[in-house]
Amino acid sequence: MKKHQGLIYTLVGIIVLIGIVFGLHTLTGSSANSKSATITVGSQGSDYDIWNHIAKSPQAKKLDLKIQVKQITDGVQLNNATAQGSVDVNAFQSYSYLEAYNQEHQNAQLAALGTTYLEPLGIYSDKYKKVSQIPNGATVAIANNPANTARGLLLLQSAGLIKLKKNFGTLGNTNDITANPKHLKFKEIDDTTGPRVLHNVDAVLISNTVALEGHLNVLKDSIFHEKIDTDTRSNINVLATAKKNKDNQDYKKLVKLYHEPAIQKYIKDQYAGTKVEVQKPLSYLK
Repeated sequence: MKKHQGLIYTLVGIIVLIGIVFGLHTLTGSSANSKSATITVGSQGSDYDIWNHIAKSPQAKKLDLKIQVKQITDGVQLNNATAQGSVDVNAFQSYSYLEAYNQEHQNAQLAALGTTYLEPLGIYSDKYKKVSQIPNGATVAIANNPANTARGLLLLQSAGLIKLKKNFGTLGNTNDITANPKHLKFKEIDDTTGPRVLHNVDAVLISNTVALEGHLNVLKDSIFHEKIDTDTRSNINVLATAKKNKDNQDYKKLVKLYHEPAIQKYIKDQYAGTKVEVQKPLSYLK
């Protein structure tokens, strides 16, 4: 009887030991996997270059972040890839662009993780040096995507060229213009072609990412540009992810990483101060 009891105790001990070893292996294995997990950041244009720099930086290593940067040049496709999971986080869009995307894609919702910068939208002209010089009947080229169309019209209103409805929103368009004293004509263009059409119109609105690619500096070359104030807060750029991942702590570390002083110095030097750092809570955007 005692022999049987001893055998039972031995078997129980072995089972417990195996359980402990297996449990430790599982814990250490999952910990190792979480540390080695790669975050895919989707981007485009100058932001793609910035995130390639960030991915290789000592600051990323210090935060235990392994980053792979993927370039997708179409904004809607990049947001689709993020919503579907082939991209974990994207870095290219303003908060208003994200909101417009969410309104148009009810089954592919995204969420902002944190703010990065304001990149002023500018009005450019090869023919005129001041907004006041733009003549009656002039043709102004504006972006043909909803968020940037609305943003451009708001800038034209700030410049005193038009007036918009009081309830003008992120999907507003030229139908919402209530006053157009100079009888401006609007030509919709793919917003990546702004520098190329500059010679063919009286004025064109160009986002700074596209302007930089066309060797234009919004602070020096535009005849009017956005200022940093409450009216432009929805134009602040954000890091975005699929809505279900909005509380992912590793993804949130990317926001902290972006605002590291050494990273900011690189961005300021590389882009002549045109990507103005904004480190605000998400509540500031709403």
